Amino acid sequence: MFRYDFTLAISSSLHPNTQFTNHESLPSLHEAFSSFTKSFPQFYQTDQSDLIRAHQYYHLTLSNHVCFDYIGHCLFSYSQSQQQTQYNSSSSQIPSTSSSPPPPQLLHSQEPLFFDISYKSVNLHTQVLYGGQESELELQMRKRIMDYMNISESDYSMVFTANQSSAFKLLADSYPFRNNPSLLTVYDYKNEAVDVMKESSKKKGGRIMSAEFSWPNMRIQSRKLRRRIGNGNQTRKKQRGLFVFPLQSRVTGVRYSYMWMSIAQENGWHVLLDACSLGPKDMDSLGLSLFKPDFLICSFFKVFGENPSGFGCLFVKKSSASVLKDPTFASSTGIVSLVPASKRSEFSEEYSISMDMETDRKQSEFETSKSHESEEVSLKKKEHLVSEITEFDGEESDQSVKSDNSAITCKGLDHADSLGLVLISRRARYLINWLVNALMSLQHPHSQYGHQLVRIYGPKIEFDRGPSLAFNVFDWKGEKIDPLIVQKLADRNNISLSYGILNHILFSDKHEQERETKLEKCTSDQVEGSSSEGISVLTAALGLLTNFEDIYRLWVFVSRFLDADFVEKERWRYMALNQRTVEI
Repeated sequence: MFRYDFTLAISSSLHPNTQFTNHESLPSLHEAFSSFTKSFPQFYQTDQSDLIRAHQYYHLTLSNHVCFDYIGHCLFSYSQSQQQTQYNSSSSQIPSTSSSPPPPQLLHSQEPLFFDISYKSVNLHTQVLYGGQESELELQMRKRIMDYMNISESDYSMVFTANQSSAFKLLADSYPFRNNPSLLTVYDYKNEAVDVMKESSKKKGGRIMSAEFSWPNMRIQSRKLRRRIGNGNQTRKKQRGLFVFPLQSRVTGVRYSYMWMSIAQENGWHVLLDACSLGPKDMDSLGLSLFKPDFLICSFFKVFGENPSGFGCLFVKKSSASVLKDPTFASSTGIVSLVPASKRSEFSEEYSISMDMETDRKQSEFETSKSHESEEVSLKKKEHLVSEITEFDGEESDQSVKSDNSAITCKGLDHADSLGLVLISRRARYLINWLVNALMSLQHPHSQYGHQLVRIYGPKIEFDRGPSLAFNVFDWKGEKIDPLIVQKLADRNNISLSYGILNHILFSDKHEQERETKLEKCTSDQVEGSSSEGISVLTAALGLLTNFEDIYRLWVFVSRFLDADFVEKERWRYMALNQRTVEI
């Protein structure tokens, strides 16, 4: 399908209405899906993803939960976690009272599923050069991950880290910023892991620079970035530094050219590729086989929609390992070992830690609000689904539950491998662009200026946009509703969104008047010492398990803000349910 035809198809996917001013006028899920598939009949060719979700991640249906806030790669399926829980229970001689999968709220075991992690007292330089004794679990996990990421063991060494931020800090602590004085980053949003790297590099005298992004499309200011990278002057190649590049923004969905890595390498920079925001199987693309970065960081979580704990991975190209040095100050922590879950009691509490790669702020709120606000999935539907899943899982349980001496099975990675890059990318393209079009179709009624309900930052309908979007909701007067309020109300509707801050925004003369109205005083960046202005936004990230109903539910939720009294009504509703006042 040509790109022009694609844009036309997206625009017609909400036929016959192109604007909606009342949330009650939205088409039903069935009507919306019918229009969607008429515009994109190829979507039916991606139904393998729906089958995997139904059989392996059925908790998403049981809990009626929509997740747009998971970043990284999924290691295990929910079905596996069930079988692992049952396996651990039987190993502990705890009798099982039911053969059916228990409800999601009963599945939070005190024991870690599959593995735990423990810190290692070693710096990155030593670990990469000399390695260390590797357990069978770590050997298997390393081989599986490198195969999944399409990274050759002959070219790269891999280090397990506690999380993404630890990986960034470990590299910054070992990188010789005194000899290679610059750190140049390409992020259109405030990234905590990158801020940790900036702080460490500045302590060693590093010069901090960042790409800038044009308002309102959030594209890279190419000329400025080229000047900061350099002009190919051979005499200065050895004095560049570290170029940190993400390929796409996990907040706005803007994609960047692989050529930036090549330009940086040609100008004497070491390149760190941040692969945390890449989609499943994006590492299979041709570009990464041509432009091999010196360092690469990615992150993995255990179970999508259920367990966000996991670990990070730092890959170091063997030909670049010699650049790393021992830290000049106190040795940083962050390198970890993987510990079999069933062996946890054999390890000292002093070294064993619980794995929280991302702060799961929402988990307790989700469970509490769910008990007060039971949603649309009926008990009869749940019982039917559970019976189907039990029958299906019975066929696979023997293969899925492995003893400590057996090969570890990462079904989350297996599912991504089975779907492949083409199918995953095509499915995400249809869904994210439909969501963009649907959100832009919402407009306040009787507004003097015709204010749109939603503003999207970055690319709109675009064939090559990434599977995430940044947006805000505005009231009928054109004033932005605090995204934290929208996020909290979404939580109560079992929809998980992320919150971020766009920064390094450059307003041209044409848009200079918007600077005062768009930029806000955000938490200042103490490392750069630059402007603390930014734009707070909501972010929705789509994954390989996202289906049409997920994005439809987000559209319906956002449309409720067309009611000028929606926020106040929700406040009173929550007070009535909880018998107390809670600020939203």
